[in-house]
Amino acid sequence: MKRMFRVMMAAGGAVLFGAFLVPQASAACADPSSLQGPFVFPHANAQLRPASLTADSVQRPLQRGGEGSGASIVGMWSIQLLSQGNGSHTPAIPDGALLDWGFNQWHSDGTELLNSGGHAANTGNFCMGVWGQTGFLTYEVNHYALGYDATSGALLSINVIREQVTLSPSGDSYSGTFVLDVYDPSGAHADHITGTVTATRITVDTLFTTEP
Repeated sequence: MKRMFRVMMAAGGAVLFGAFLVPQASAACADPSSLQGPFVFPHANAQLRPASLTADSVQRPLQRGGEGSGASIVGMWSIQLLSQGNGSHTPAIPDGALLDWGFNQWHSDGTELLNSGGHAANTGNFCMGVWGQTGFLTYEVNHYALGYDATSGALLSINVIREQVTLSPSGDSYSGTFVLDVYDPSGAHADHITGTVTATRITVDTLFTTEP
């Protein structure tokens, strides 16, 4: 059975992703430097999501994924990064606010790549990392992103994201926590953000649709 992702609209007609971001001079994966309320919260049905999952639609692609049969973190994912525990941040970021979203790839050689949908390409929207397995269905990622001035192209920030995630036994999703630390080009620590990450697998059978 084909799997489908649907793009829905948030309440009030606002586009789901990135509507809480103001115009910014600097950005990179999950960069909080220009966050400003009101914040957008993912609606239960307003996100990229699979329309249907069956044992065949999940397991058949996984067996082609490079780690043999059974659940594997290797592959392509639709992800969201949500705020958690940032009430004392300036500005305060409420729990559950959408910090970033995008398409993530985990490679069998231990490397990882994220195309951030929350940031413009001229400010830095591709990020790279390395991952390792820490236990049964548990993984960690050490992920680096660069933020640039949209006008001059000058490097403004180095963002380090560390994730701890758990893969579902079926291999069709994962979730966990992340810590983001932002540094200026001199290496001085500039910001600290914590949150949760959720991901849904994209397979060769996934279709994209805007229908409800």
